[in-house]
Amino acid sequence: MSEFVIYELPLLAGTLALSPIPGRTRHYGTDRDRLLAWGPAMVITMTTQAELDRKGSGGLGGDLAAYGIAWRHLPVEDFGAPGPEVEAAWPETSATARAMLAEGRRVLVHCFGGCGRSGMACLRLMVEAGEPPGSALTRLRAVRPCAVETDAQLAWASLPRA
Repeated sequence: MSEFVIYELPLLAGTLALSPIPGRTRHYGTDRDRLLAWGPAMVITMTTQAELDRKGSGGLGGDLAAYGIAWRHLPVEDFGAPGPEVEAAWPETSATARAMLAEGRRVLVHCFGGCGRSGMACLRLMVEAGEPPGSALTRLRAVRPCAVETDAQLAWASLPRA
């Protein structure tokens, strides 16, 4: 079985990363411990609750809270882009994540495989931090070549900022 890998890149003064869902590559507890050892200040979950439950990671939010780690659950269907509920929650999530990154902290975004949805959210954070979408995507894909899988994900992540 493959190892739980965290793909990281610098953003602002901190570290932004993406990963698969804890429990995807091995036992949930082993992957969770690897995630905790990485030391995130915040974790953004882009999977559905059904995906969390299927991999035994339905208690991830509570596990993170026990260690004082901020958690945001922004469920998006596999290969999808955010719907209205995630759109409504994004501004606060993004502002919190960027503030933590500006303080030199670590933010991890995960989806099921650590590619499309997590890549989409990471790219949007990069763009909102001031990077042009094209160069941000190139930098992100240098770390995780499968990041951002669909045109809809790319369009959402590349939205111009007000």
